[in-house]
Amino acid sequence: MRTGKWDARIQRANDLASTHAFASQGLRFYERLARFQQSLYAEIETECCTGNEKRLSGTLRGECDFFILLPRFATFVSVLEEIAPSPLARAAHALRLQDASRWRQILLEFWEQCPAVANLQPAEELVSWLFLQPYAEYLADHSEWHPRNGTASTCPLCGSKPQVGALRPEGDGGKRSLICSLCAMEWDYGRIACAACGEEDPQKLPLYIASEFSYVRVEACESCHRYIKTVDLTKNGHAVPVVDELALIPLDLWAAERGYQKIRPNLLGV
Repeated sequence: MRTGKWDARIQRANDLASTHAFASQGLRFYERLARFQQSLYAEIETECCTGNEKRLSGTLRGECDFFILLPRFATFVSVLEEIAPSPLARAAHALRLQDASRWRQILLEFWEQCPAVANLQPAEELVSWLFLQPYAEYLADHSEWHPRNGTASTCPLCGSKPQVGALRPEGDGGKRSLICSLCAMEWDYGRIACAACGEEDPQKLPLYIASEFSYVRVEACESCHRYIKTVDLTKNGHAVPVVDELALIPLDLWAAERGYQKIRPNLLGV
């Protein structure tokens, strides 16, 4: 089973919660959420298969096994009621009182990205994302596919927006990649390019690095006024990008004060 990466995320959340008091509440929530997601991933992998399926680029959202997922949704929203911050816990409680046909409708609208998704309440969209993320990651982990040519600013496998960037050691420098907010797939992306609109003019791509968090940087764009945080693993090899992105809230505050909008808000809503 491929659940070891969840152990790394859980441990990193625990470590950062101990050193970043300003983010400890959110990280403790994520730690408990990740434990449930890990168990859900393991159950899906056991019930489905551990082999790989051939999938065309961009087609991951074309399949969804509600026979496996729906029976586990009630347990998930019950867990959210117990562990989530108050607003999300209340939304989870309201969802738990709905019937299975409504659950299926909400999850399907989110998964298929159909126009009706605009009618979902923000809490419904968030709960759908948190629940379906391990399933999407399972599909991505067990896919054989050929990426499209060119540089994509959305996930080339499922079409979702990136959550965070990463710089990984390569030669004498770092190789930039983006990590999907849904299926967690990582794909190469140019070092000098906006992760939202593709702008390549260095003069329009300001960077911000806080001295106390020197291994994470805000990559902004003056053309579309979007930004993404990128974790530099050449500076901190212990970082886990999807977790460190959650922790460094001060960088998001800096970006918001200057009028930049995040490409994809994280599960804490920032």
